Amino acid sequence: MREDLLHFVWKYKKLPLNNMVTTSNEVLLIEDVGLHNHQSGPDFFNAKIKIGNQLWAGNVEIHINSSDWYAHKHELDTNYDNVILHVVWNYDMAVSRKDSSEIPTLELNNYISKELLENYQGLFAQRSNKFINCEKELANIDGFIIDNWLERLYVERLEAKSELINELLEASKNDWEKVLFTLLLKNFGLNINGDAFLSLAEALDFSIVRKLQRSPIQLECILFGLGGLLDDSSVHDPYYTALKTEYGYLQKKFSLNKEAVQKPEFFKLRPANFPTIRLSQLANLYRKHPNLFHLAISATSLQHLYSILDISASTYWDDHYTFGKESRKRKKTLTKKFKDLLIINTILPVKFCYSKHLGTPTKEEIFKIIVGIGKEDNSVIGKFNRLGLKTKSAGDSQAVLQLYNGYCSNNKCLQCAIGGHLLNGNI
Repeated sequence: MREDLLHFVWKYKKLPLNNMVTTSNEVLLIEDVGLHNHQSGPDFFNAKIKIGNQLWAGNVEIHINSSDWYAHKHELDTNYDNVILHVVWNYDMAVSRKDSSEIPTLELNNYISKELLENYQGLFAQRSNKFINCEKELANIDGFIIDNWLERLYVERLEAKSELINELLEASKNDWEKVLFTLLLKNFGLNINGDAFLSLAEALDFSIVRKLQRSPIQLECILFGLGGLLDDSSVHDPYYTALKTEYGYLQKKFSLNKEAVQKPEFFKLRPANFPTIRLSQLANLYRKHPNLFHLAISATSLQHLYSILDISASTYWDDHYTFGKESRKRKKTLTKKFKDLLIINTILPVKFCYSKHLGTPTKEEIFKIIVGIGKEDNSVIGKFNRLGLKTKSAGDSQAVLQLYNGYCSNNKCLQCAIGGHLLNGNI
């Protein structure tokens, strides 16, 4: 038995509501189960319970064993003073509040249906041999339930990405341009160099970016220099030497310090993703769009965002991937796939946060953009597709990643619309 099943049973009233008694043999009627609390404190707020002839309004706490009340030291916590009912699977002792008054207790093991328990046990059976708990039933779930759940999951995904944005916003004292720059720099680094590029952004005062963004060479100087990419004394390329000289000047002028900056990696990267190329592209993005934040926030279509991201690295990189080593000539533009990643992971989350900040909902606009981007492709999404959950757009694939990471991997089936549907025996 797990506590999440008891939460599910209580929240969705999977009980004989008119035929229950407390452990003291008093008739109990549930008028309102209350509001499910996912933070600290009692599990359900503002419930209304009739015990005997008395109607009570207050909070409900749920445990496997009634003795868990003392194991969790609730008797010492004032947050639990207003608990009007203790709901447990197993009643092994009476419990009291700080003032020694006994809390009425409902023991559930005689009230949960056998069918619901069997569905619950079947859902978690042989978990170690499965990709996800519901893999055999997933293909048979009604499409309406799937579509609505995926839409909610995508918003949940945006909320999760908002956590970093809110941290950056607080650190920058509400400088949205700085936040966008930091997040873009992080995501230009992808998985391998994301943390290194983030450390670079945190070490660079954004006021310097504002001063130098009209000069991509100087902005490149600072990005390369702070990133430790101008420290190789064996390179004698004229462009490299010029950048190194310029960086020496800018370092003194702006008192730049790279001690906290993590040096980016080249290992295991395709040349197009080398930090030299990505940093140059970012510098040119800010040269082309001095007011990038306003431009990105104002964009209402996918094509508009694509046009904003139509940039390339500086001309030196047309025939180079690293300093001093020539390569076949090719303009280093942002590919459509890379633009999609920036839109998915940077621009849309920032749009979402900014709209919440202003109190002007843009969910429909964000959905319109995300459904126009093709689905992402990775092993998790591939497995879901093979199980019958077909992703049609990046909105779907982002939702599926949220589903897997937030629910499936953590056995949170009872908080999932699909798991709840199966638990009710609906298939």
